Amino acid sequence: MTVKLMVLYTQPEDPAAFDQHYFGTHMPLVHAMPGLQRAETGKFGTKAPYYRCAELYFADRDALNAAFGSPEGTATSDDYAQIAPEGSQLLIEELDD
Repeated sequence: MTVKLMVLYTQPEDPAAFDQHYFGTHMPLVHAMPGLQRAETGKFGTKAPYYRCAELYFADRDALNAAFGSPEGTATSDDYAQIAPEGSQLLIEELDD
């Protein structure tokens, strides 16, 4: 069963600096994770409680766990902890294939 990790980032203090780090550092780390099938990201705008959403797709829960257990996944998690504004959320969704 396909699994999607959804990351909801709250509004950053400095959106330009956030986006620079997000696209220059964080997303390359994400794309290096083994087993990642697809990654999507988009912005909500300034009035929404969330600034940006990322959706990462994996074949199943085991593939997700293996990805985040890898050195690339650890680097991605560590970077998330540095850049995610307070109140950001991680959700795991099992998709009906």
